[in-house]
Amino acid sequence: DRPLFGPMSDEAADPPVAEPAAEPAAAEPAAEPAPAEGGGSNIRDDDDDPGPPPPKFVKTPSGESLPALADGEYDAIVLGTGLKECIISGLLSTDKLRVLHMDRNSYYGGESASLNLKQIFERFRPGTEPPEALGSTRDYNIDLVPKFIMATGKLVKMLIHTDVTKYLEFKSVEGSYVFKDGKVNKVPATDMEAAKTPLVGFFEKKRCRKFFIFVQDYDEANPKTHDGMDLTKMTATAFFAKFGLEQGTIEFLGHAMALFSDDAYLEQPAINLIRRIKLYAESLARYQKSPYIYPLYGLGELPQAFARLSAVYGGTYMLSRAVDEIVYNDKGEAVGVKSEGQYASCKFLVGDPSYFPKKVTKTARVVRAICVLNHPITPGGEFSAQIIIPQRSVGRHNDIYVFCCSWQHCVAASNKFLAFVSTIVETQNPKEELKAGLALLGAVEECFYDEYDMLQPADDGSADKCFVSKSYDPSTHFETTSDDVLDLYQRITGTKLDLTQQRVEHQEVE
Repeated sequence: DRPLFGPMSDEAADPPVAEPAAEPAAAEPAAEPAPAEGGGSNIRDDDDDPGPPPPKFVKTPSGESLPALADGEYDAIVLGTGLKECIISGLLSTDKLRVLHMDRNSYYGGESASLNLKQIFERFRPGTEPPEALGSTRDYNIDLVPKFIMATGKLVKMLIHTDVTKYLEFKSVEGSYVFKDGKVNKVPATDMEAAKTPLVGFFEKKRCRKFFIFVQDYDEANPKTHDGMDLTKMTATAFFAKFGLEQGTIEFLGHAMALFSDDAYLEQPAINLIRRIKLYAESLARYQKSPYIYPLYGLGELPQAFARLSAVYGGTYMLSRAVDEIVYNDKGEAVGVKSEGQYASCKFLVGDPSYFPKKVTKTARVVRAICVLNHPITPGGEFSAQIIIPQRSVGRHNDIYVFCCSWQHCVAASNKFLAFVSTIVETQNPKEELKAGLALLGAVEECFYDEYDMLQPADDGSADKCFVSKSYDPSTHFETTSDDVLDLYQRITGTKLDLTQQRVEHQEVE
């Protein structure tokens, strides 16, 4: 039973992926970078001249002299320790910029944090203690924004590019499923599974095979592989028609493999479809069970790892520190922040939308159910899996995503599972919109509901020097998140981040 897709490209070294075990040995996640206590930068590990000592007082544009916040003068001040902000902080620090990174919360991760069980209850049911039947609260690392990582996707390239993989350990995700005709079906990962799958009819399998062969052989730089088609101009609809594929097959390919969240892609250039399916195929070829990997102890480990990178290269961290005011000069450019009577100057600001409420616009709203279970949710009984419910199969405009992980990834107590059901809100009754996903979970021990607005910056930040990230979408993979990081870095620096070059020389963690 051979893999459905063979290796398609040579990549840099994979992130460390642990072998499956009956139950991971209890261990603590990596230590967090130590935040600064009112000042004192972390020490750079290069040979740069430390320069003069930091000032005790810093002047604002109005001429007011205030006590220095931390070291007082920085190139960049980053607000919020979400994953995107921590990646940017790490990149800027390795670019040898002086970075101050602040967060109003007492923990790393912001809206992409992983919380223990007690923190989850405090957030969604204040004053209520977790039931003892759920086990130790410390055994839980529950993601607020659950996402798997494409094994050869942009986030993995960023991890390798910065050598942040040395702070993390991953396990492959065991299953990838799609909902069709009222049933949950496994997305084929091998030739045998492809031959038996009910997702595609008998005669359709031959047409589908021709489609996969074309996609696997397609090389953007080699016109001989294009079969006379210009996929930068041909729509995805026209491209599918070339192979005579049925509507059910198109839905499976577009949503379960290309991972589009709606059907808008059908009228866009087919090259986007090709790139996404090739990414899925290359990622699937890595570990063969599914195209996804996931870090032990949850996604909250990712922002902490990039924060450690920034700290090693001189970044200063301050948690539990609210921003009282963002200070602008007479040109309307952000030049610093005030906090608790102290002030730090900067050349530009970076932050998540919550720090810039007047500089963002709402694009949609996300609803999510966070559930604790004592059993797997897939027909194969996997300890970790994704189920995609394509929009048309349940009469919607946006897909519903079901994400499941368990104690095998050190995110729950022994024999407990976490399941998340997420989608874009389309009606006045958001919780009802999750019913199709919740129905796949079976018995649930606890369920919490979360809703938040998806926000994006109103402009690119070049005029006011405020570079704002986007909110996290409901998809269960990191490709859109990675795209936002790449866009954010280019807006800030004016240069495109080259992920083919190693930014940080690999060193083993002692």
